[in-house]
Formats: sequence, structure tokens, C-alpha cells
Amino acid sequence: MEITPKIHEQLDQLNDKFVAINQNTSTHLEGLLWAKPITYWDYIQTDALLNLQIQRTTLPDEMVFVMYHQVNELLFKMILWEMNQLCHTEQPTTAYFTEKLGRISRYFDMLTTSFDIMKDGMEPEQYLKFRNTLTPASGFQSAQYRLIEFSSTDLINLIDNRFRATIDRNTPYEHAFEHLYWQAAGKDYQTGEKSYLILEFERKYKKTFLEYMEEYNTINLWRKFKQLPEADQKNPELVAAMRHYDVTVNITWVMGHFNAAKKYIESVPGNHEATGGSDWKKYMLPKYQKRIFFPELWTKEELDNWGE
Repeated sequence: MEITPKIHEQLDQLNDKFVAINQNTSTHLEGLLWAKPITYWDYIQTDALLNLQIQRTTLPDEMVFVMYHQVNELLFKMILWEMNQLCHTEQPTTAYFTEKLGRISRYFDMLTTSFDIMKDGMEPEQYLKFRNTLTPASGFQSAQYRLIEFSSTDLINLIDNRFRATIDRNTPYEHAFEHLYWQAAGKDYQTGEKSYLILEFERKYKKTFLEYMEEYNTINLWRKFKQLPEADQKNPELVAAMRHYDVTVNITWVMGHFNAAKKYIESVPGNHEATGGSDWKKYMLPKYQKRIFFPELWTKEELDNWGE
């Protein structure tokens, strides 16, 4: 094959690239002689990915449960990838903000429409057997989901509705952490005693959570929205997109999860605890916690009737 002017140009560009980082161009070109062509399975790491599904029981439908939750975690990672870029952009343009918000919303839309896979994809009899083997593990313990929440809104909006009046932006993060809404799933506020579910969750992730709470205090999605030009903040389409994300995460997603759990947990009379032993109704139902990312974008009537 003839060495065309285009190839000469590309070689010059490669040389410029490697010189800029103090590398020997000849060494890198020689390395290409021995490099294997890339394949789909090597690039996607298919073998490793498909060997991450480890059952704890002999019940076939547990595999559906494992794979579904792993898919969720991959989508959470995609959301956090976009959040990280947007929130760490010092002064995002409206176009950039809108594009990133669209990506984030589409990933969550995909999550919310997927619950039928789990809701109608397992035999209740099998689920009620293997769920006991999974105790005390719980989907409550998804750290990435918590990071998405910290990235989305001001911390006050994640505080248990009963304690918001006592907490402000000057409250120490450690104190605010103890009053996050999800503490209600496994903390006795009369005694202060925490369940094993939360104790293990905090042992693994509390340091990361506190760091994230502080890092995103002033750069979360809501704060980035407020940096946009005032006229753009009132743009009906952008406001609708923000409201859509808010409803999707805090009502549609939650209720999809709730209804899937309800089908199985209530299929046996009296057996109404989640795998981690949490008070799952008080923790999950939007009408109890009034968890709203962007309260300024909703009317008083909408806020009062949130999740109804």
C-alpha cells in the first residue's frame, strides 16, 4: 500500500502528540507492530461481565433478581458519569446543561420502565424462599443511588421531613447525615438505635457519603440550574425537563419499586418486612418523606399532594 500524503500527515500528528508528552514516537509505532486487533469481547470484557452473576441459592429465579439489580447499578453508574461532568463544569451553558439533563433523565426513564422485568419475572414462591437467604442484604444499600441523590439537590431536601426545620446549610454534615430520610428505614428515633442494615451500610460507605455531601453542597444539579441565565431558568421546556426528572426519580421510580416489592412481600399474610428488616412503606412511599429535588419548581398544591 502506498504511503499517501494523508498517512504522512497522520504520522506527523502522532509525532507531535508523543513529543508533547516527552515520549519516543518510534517506540510507540513499534509497539503497534505487536498489538493484537481489538475484539468486541475484549473491549466489553464480556467473559468477566457474564461471570459476575453468582447465585446464593438453587432457585432459578434468583438469577433474574441478581441480573436485574446489576443492570440497575450499571445504569446508576451511567447517571453518575453524566452528573460528575455537569456538576464539575464551572459555568455550564444552557445547551450543555440541557443535553446532560436529557441523558440523565433517559437513563432514569429506562430504569422506571424496567420494573415489570422483576415484578412479573419471578415466581412469588421462589422469591419468598431465596429472599431469606439474602437477609440482611437490601437494595436499600445501593451506595450509587445515594450518590445520585446528593448530586441532584440541596442536602436539606434529603433530610427526613420531621427534622428539616432544625437543619440548615450551616449544620455539620455528620449531624445532617444522621437525619437523612433513609435513616427512617432502620433507625429508632426514640432510642437512637440503628439496625444492622444501616450499621453495615455506614461502615462501608459513610466516609464516601460525607465527602460527597460536602463536595456537591454547592455544585449539585439544582445549583447548576440556578447558574443558568434567568430567562433560561424560566424556559417552559427546561422547567418541564427538570420537573420530569424530579417526578421520575422521586415518584415514578419509587412507586415502581414499591409495587414490585409489594407484590412479593404481601403475597404471604403477615410477612411484610423487606429483606433488611426495614419499615419499607415509610421509607419508600413519597407521600411520607416528601422527597423533592426541586421544590421551587412546584406549586404549593403540588408540594402538598406530592406522591398522592
